[in-house]
Amino acid sequence: MSYLVNALSFIVELAFGAAATLFVLRLLAEASRVDFHNPLSQFVYRTTNPVLAPIRRLLPNWRRINIAALVIVWLLMLIKRIVLFALLGLFPHVLGLIVLSIADMLDFIAMFYVVLIFIWSLMSLFQVETYHPVYRLAGSLVAPLMRPLRGKLTAGGLDFAPWAVMIVLILARLLLVSPLTDLGARLALGV
Repeated sequence: MSYLVNALSFIVELAFGAAATLFVLRLLAEASRVDFHNPLSQFVYRTTNPVLAPIRRLLPNWRRINIAALVIVWLLMLIKRIVLFALLGLFPHVLGLIVLSIADMLDFIAMFYVVLIFIWSLMSLFQVETYHPVYRLAGSLVAPLMRPLRGKLTAGGLDFAPWAVMIVLILARLLLVSPLTDLGARLALGV
């Protein structure tokens, strides 16, 4: 029985992760002012707009942050947690679910950036053409995080700024998101 639950949990994580990725991309693309003429940007916009357009009437952007996309990512993480608890036959407390879904959202965004920075670094190592849509999109998304360290951590022609940013993101996951996840789990299970 636990093998089936593990397989179903994997499928649930994969499905909700794919959906959350689209909305996180939309959120970060708008915040970073990514080039809309990029075919990947257009795909993300066309895919997420039918869901976000009605919600944006109620929740307009705050500065450059798409509040509707943020709420959708949080709701996806909340529904994912509810489904995962249901697979285990557990009925968690609402406050715990809310805290867990916020922790999941923060963890997802941090890991999204870690993976994105890693991919962007690899692409720059292999000298991918600068007009490639993936390279342009990744470069635009990581630029706000890299800007404070750009050119300050170079040695021998290598820029260690991407590694420093990834270390900070991983430390944030360990020191901020993990305690929040533990608190949410305790609240959800009533421990």
